[in-house]
Amino acid sequence: MTRSTARVVANVVMVTAGLAAAYAIVTTPPLRRFVAIAARRWLGAGVPVYLLSETHRAWVESGPRA
Repeated sequence: MTRSTARVVANVVMVTAGLAAAYAIVTTPPLRRFVAIAARRWLGAGVPVYLLSETHRAWVESGPRA
């Protein structure tokens, strides 16, 4: 099996697994609620942390005032 073929097979397997997981989540109400709560918590914590880190990075890269 060539590297190119292996990559295509791996991509097909990953897409199929993702679609199966999405189907299971959409059709199972408890999983749907769990994913909704997890997404809210992730966005609630992840986005502010990202914004603060980007603000800090910009502050540091702006250098000292002249």
